Amino acid sequence: MKVILSIDPVRFPLTGIGRYTYELAKHLKEIAEVKDLKFLSGYRFANLPEPEQVTATNEVSSAKLRQTLLKNTLTRELYSLVSPLLKQTAIRGYTDHVYHGTNFYLPSFAGPSVCTFHDLSIFKWAHCHPPERVEYMRKEIAKTLKRADMLITDTETTRQEVAAYFGWPLDKIRAVPLACSADFRPRNEAALSTVLIKHGLTMQGYSLYVGTIEPRKNLDVLLDAYALLPLTVRQQWPLILIGYQGWCSEHLHERIKAAVSEGWVRYLGFVEATELPLLYAGARVFVFPSLYEGFGLPVLEAMASGIPVVCSNASTLPEVAGEAAAMCDPKDVDTLSELINRALQDDNWRERAVKKGLLQAAKFSWKRCATETATVYKEVLA
Repeated sequence: MKVILSIDPVRFPLTGIGRYTYELAKHLKEIAEVKDLKFLSGYRFANLPEPEQVTATNEVSSAKLRQTLLKNTLTRELYSLVSPLLKQTAIRGYTDHVYHGTNFYLPSFAGPSVCTFHDLSIFKWAHCHPPERVEYMRKEIAKTLKRADMLITDTETTRQEVAAYFGWPLDKIRAVPLACSADFRPRNEAALSTVLIKHGLTMQGYSLYVGTIEPRKNLDVLLDAYALLPLTVRQQWPLILIGYQGWCSEHLHERIKAAVSEGWVRYLGFVEATELPLLYAGARVFVFPSLYEGFGLPVLEAMASGIPVVCSNASTLPEVAGEAAAMCDPKDVDTLSELINRALQDDNWRERAVKKGLLQAAKFSWKRCATETATVYKEVLA
C-alpha cells in the first residue's frame, strides 16, 4: 500500500488529535504492507517531527494567524477556498496512494480517501466552541462527507453517533481505538522526585485533572464537587489542574484563582510532554467529569499510570474506562464529590481500581491502532 497521511495536527500543544496523528504516523512506518508512507504538512511533504521539536516557538504565531483568518467572514471564505486547493495541488498525481485526513478535513482527491472523525462536538456542543470555528468546520465537514470513501472514529460510540447524525452507512465507518504512550506507567517515588519537587508536590499528595480548560470539560461541576469535600481533605489532597487555556474559559480561571487563594487548587497550565507521565504517576486520584468526548485519552493515560479514576459516564468514557473507573452523571455534583472522597480515602477500593485500570489500559495500543487503520486502507483500495 501507498499512503499519504496528513500530519497538520502535529503542532503545539501536542494533545488529543495531535498525539493521535503523531503516534499513528510513527506506527504506520512499522506496518509491512505500507510500502510508501508520505506525510503532508500544510501544502508540502515533510518529515514527521519528534514531540520535542513541536514547540510553541513558531506555533503560537501561526495559531494566532489562523484565529484571525477565521474570525473575519471574508478571509474565512478565502481560506476555505485556497487551503484545500493548495493541498489538492500538492497531492495531484498520487492517485495510487490512499489519502488519510486525520482531523475531519479532506481536500478534493482523485484517489481513495479516508478521514478520521474524532467527535461531533462541533454539531452537538456548538455552544462550547467559538462561532467562527463552528461555521468553518461545519462547511468543511460537509465537503469531507462527499469526498470520503471511508470514515474512521475513535470509538464505537462515536461510530454509531456519526452514522445516525449524518445518515452515513455503518459499513463505511470503522471504529479504531486510540492508545496512550508507554511513558504512562506506574512509577516509584524515586523516579518522580525531581518533577514533584519542581512543582512543589508530594507522592500521592494531590488529585489530578488533565485537559483543556474549557466549558465542555465540565470544570464548574468539578470545582463545585471538590468544594464539598471537608477542608482538611482538600488541603491534604489539593486539586491540580493541567491543561492549555481554551476558548471561553475566563470565568473558569476566575473560579480557579479563588480556589487557589483558599489553598485547595493549583493550576500548572500546559506542562512539558516529558513531565506529564510523571505527574500522572504521582497522583492520588485522577478526576475527569467531561460532558462529551470523542475518546477520553486522559482517562486511559491515568489507568495506564496505575492511578484510580473518577469520571463522568457521558459519551465515550464508559467505553474507554470499562469497569475500572467510578462514574456518575456529569451534572451530579453530590455524587461526584462522594466518589472523589472514596477514591482518596478508601484503600480497598483504590487497590481494586488500580488493578482493573491496568488491565483495561492494556487492551489499547498504538500498534493495534495502526494495524486496524491499515486494514481500513486495504478496504478502500479493494
